[in-house]
Amino acid sequence: MDFLTLFLIYLCFVLTAIALLCICSGRKEGFLARSANGASQVLSFIIPTQLQRVTQRALHRLFHTSCLFVVLHIALQAAVYGEYTWEVFVYCWELQFHLLFLLLPYLLLAGNMGCFILCSRANPGVITKSNHASLVKIYEYDGVLFQKGIVCPTCNMEKPARSKHCRFCNTCVHRFDHHCVWVNNCIGAFNAKYFFLYLFTLTAMAATIAIITAAFLIQVVLLSNMMHGSYVDDQGQEHAVEILFLIQHLFLTFPRIVFMLGFVILLTLVLGAYCCFSLYLALTNQTSNEWCKSRRYGCSHHLTLQPHDRQVVYENIYSRGVWMNLKEIFKPPSALERKKKT
Repeated sequence: MDFLTLFLIYLCFVLTAIALLCICSGRKEGFLARSANGASQVLSFIIPTQLQRVTQRALHRLFHTSCLFVVLHIALQAAVYGEYTWEVFVYCWELQFHLLFLLLPYLLLAGNMGCFILCSRANPGVITKSNHASLVKIYEYDGVLFQKGIVCPTCNMEKPARSKHCRFCNTCVHRFDHHCVWVNNCIGAFNAKYFFLYLFTLTAMAATIAIITAAFLIQVVLLSNMMHGSYVDDQGQEHAVEILFLIQHLFLTFPRIVFMLGFVILLTLVLGAYCCFSLYLALTNQTSNEWCKSRRYGCSHHLTLQPHDRQVVYENIYSRGVWMNLKEIFKPPSALERKKKT
């Protein structure tokens, strides 16, 4: 198998991983989600209605009510850490890398698994008849995204401001952010801090393994003095070693390590971008659900009605400054605290 074939296989895997992450991130407005909706509308004219319903129920059970993505999440971590432990760690130890540097991914893994368990097992803020009266007093209605008097037809209760009914969990969630299939739980007011730490440690894990693996490969290149060498091509001509040849040589010499490096670099970029977006939401006191809805109304510092088109302009009334917004993630306010502030 030549280098081009291996590269094409690797590229297909990368594109598949990007598609998987985009589809399962919980965003409804993504390009892939819109494409999938368009394709489903076209197929609805071809596929019988009964078969459509059976397929939808099967997919719903497979992707949202089962632990498929939790198992996939654990399997990917096991594969990456298995390769890191049995090859990268051993090689780096022989090259006398500092032990604490090599153990850092394991420390991050311990913290990440703790946050993962807390995030998946914690109550995100399920609204029940017993806590409804107190939760409805915490946030005021902004009159745009959240309006007073809206009753959830499933739960048969008035929706508190910033809440939403999760169709996967079949419950209303206080300060609903999104339903995360990777932890098989909703992200709400009471487990948002665990999800933020889980996402941060997951990004740090991928970045740390990528840095250590890249440092190992660079060390191999420097010790072999390969950059100052040359090679003979198929036509018998001698060339100085170039980056493309170097990558091909490393890929054929350490295929699993280079493959893993590409995967964790991709994860670092995707998770890093998502982590920055989550930090932006936390600092501005928004949820993913609110951010997506607010795109329909635009952004403004004032809540007004335009005289010509009568379109409502949305203003985030829940932001109370960077520090207080961040504090609210780790210590959700209660009805008593809100009453004291008002």
